[in-house]
Amino acid sequence: MEKKKLGRPRKIESPEQLHEIFKAYKTYVKENPRYKYTLSHRTGDMVPEPLECPLTMEGFEVYCWQKFDLTVSNYFENKHKGYDDFYSICTHIRREIRNDQISGGMVGQYNASITQRLNNLKEQVENTNIEQPLFPDVEN
Repeated sequence: MEKKKLGRPRKIESPEQLHEIFKAYKTYVKENPRYKYTLSHRTGDMVPEPLECPLTMEGFEVYCWQKFDLTVSNYFENKHKGYDDFYSICTHIRREIRNDQISGGMVGQYNASITQRLNNLKEQVENTNIEQPLFPDVEN
């Protein structure tokens, strides 16, 4: 006897389909830069400078909602274990986004301090305060 699935049907039917949507998101992000306007010293005009946008998980979620009217957070969170077959592709997508942010931060393409904070990358500095008595020879 076939087991019936409960809940709404999936809008993304396979991990391969999610991967195709992610590849479309990457293309969209990299082909649509943001612009920073700077003053040209030669002409005195404001000149647009294209800036490559980093990949972000939030950006991917917004892209999926706007382009396909779907919420992908369920596939990534997998709270009720209904998306186990998407685990591998979701892990790959997270890592590819993180790699884009980290490598972009390392080469100065993106703001390094924001990249560090977004990816929980920080240098651990151990601060220990050892109280030194003012007069070590004097007993209390």
